[in-house]
Amino acid sequence: MKMKMKTIALVPAVLAAAILLIAAPASAAPGNIGFGFNATDISGFPSGAARLTGGGAHNPGTGFVKSAGGFRCTSDVGQGPLAGCLAGEGVRWDTVELLASTTFKCTGAATEPLKTAITDANTIVLLADFYRAGDGNDESFTAQMIVSADDIAPDITGIQNVWIQGVGCASAIANFSGKATSQE
Repeated sequence: MKMKMKTIALVPAVLAAAILLIAAPASAAPGNIGFGFNATDISGFPSGAARLTGGGAHNPGTGFVKSAGGFRCTSDVGQGPLAGCLAGEGVRWDTVELLASTTFKCTGAATEPLKTAITDANTIVLLADFYRAGDGNDESFTAQMIVSADDIAPDITGIQNVWIQGVGCASAIANFSGKATSQE
């Protein structure tokens, strides 16, 4: 009976040790990059502005991404993939896929040079679905977006580290696994 009691008492310790041994190699492998951000005034194209917040994790090496957040059009968007999003509309966004890179403009002006953003440890380029409240679980819009800890448009005054296709760029508070920026 005493031997059975000692065996039962050892089971939790053995299980805990096994978990630690299994977890150790996993933690040694390159991990996912966590990110979070808050952009309050994304604009620059002829009409429209939006607010965007959210976060998640991605891994540029494997293509893994899991991210989502909130969004709202703060003035009517008249062009691009979010055309028809009216001021006050918008609830949330979620990820369709991680993109390796994209080209973009913050203003859409013909004279603005085309820029490139590349997904890495400090920048994420996504194809995302955007939802209005009345559309339920059916996406209202699909557009590309960029979030970065760094300035993605050094040719434009100020720091621009968030972009929505067809809406524009903005300065945002953005954090990437320990690298933080705070621009407002």
